[in-house]
Amino acid sequence: MAKSALIAGITGQDGSYLAELLLAKGYEVHGLIRRASTFNTNRIDHLYEDPHDPDARLHLHYADLSDGARLVSLLSDLHPDEVYNLAAQSHVRVSFDEPVYTANTTGVGTTRLLEAVRISGIRTKFYQASSSEIYGSSLPPQNEQTAFQPRSPYAAAKLYSYWITRNYRDSYGLFAVNGICFNHESPRRGETFVTRKITRAVAAIKAGKQRYVYLGNLDSVRDWGYAPEYVEGMWRMLQAREPDDYVLATGTANTVRDFLTIAFEYAGLDWTDHVRFDKKYLRPTEVDALVGDASKVKVDLGWVARVKLPQLAKIMVDADIEALEYEGRPWIDSVTLPAWRR
Repeated sequence: MAKSALIAGITGQDGSYLAELLLAKGYEVHGLIRRASTFNTNRIDHLYEDPHDPDARLHLHYADLSDGARLVSLLSDLHPDEVYNLAAQSHVRVSFDEPVYTANTTGVGTTRLLEAVRISGIRTKFYQASSSEIYGSSLPPQNEQTAFQPRSPYAAAKLYSYWITRNYRDSYGLFAVNGICFNHESPRRGETFVTRKITRAVAAIKAGKQRYVYLGNLDSVRDWGYAPEYVEGMWRMLQAREPDDYVLATGTANTVRDFLTIAFEYAGLDWTDHVRFDKKYLRPTEVDALVGDASKVKVDLGWVARVKLPQLAKIMVDADIEALEYEGRPWIDSVTLPAWRR
């Protein structure tokens, strides 16, 4: 029989790419989506399958990490072979404005999902999406042995999730792992994250629809990789013989200014003509440099990040230019919408 997987956060960047990967591998995929009055499934619309089709392998279920009872009942019904927790309030700057909400979803939500696995008694493997932000002010390069020094409510919540995952592994014998992912981007990255904000601005400025983009700290150093490669690493962690925690990173250091330069120059623009500073995008506590050392996962699981910043920025700029051109086509109508939205 085909394996089955449950993805919390399937409508996000990583969740959509992971769903693609698992479906390509023959999995039956179940995704958790929150009830909303508007559609929020645009990243997975291309994967849509009619639930009435007996051969459908993608199934969506209303659930939320704030509702532990629902999680227990769902896991008891589905018995997935693998559970991926990618759900979170994932914007670092926003976490300073909404620290309690961030703690409840990004932190305690992980406990609810782990507890649902334990209470339901199912035999499953559990992946927790951790973050390089937990390293905070620790000096790079950071690996699995580097001290954690979180510098935001988001990072603190992610660190809680990291330790509670390890606790359930040690206390209850669950196959539970943490993937400590450094920044990974794609054309599906949320539009308020700095990389996507930059590439969308490049497309709009090139098309004459926008003149400036407003940013904060341009000197932050980050390790940017390509999201589709990172979900492959997540999957590999759950195929290992024993559970362990791994850093996923490219090992290369670049500043926001570097990303700006590559993205704008690729489109034939000079970023200094179009970028303006706005202090509201600064964090109360900055994280200067996050650069990962992924040697362990390369040795143990054979995972290596191949797409680096220059190629990544070009992929994203091309996609946003194409998306802007597509939005402007007058013939777009309901025929282009997925079947369930028509």
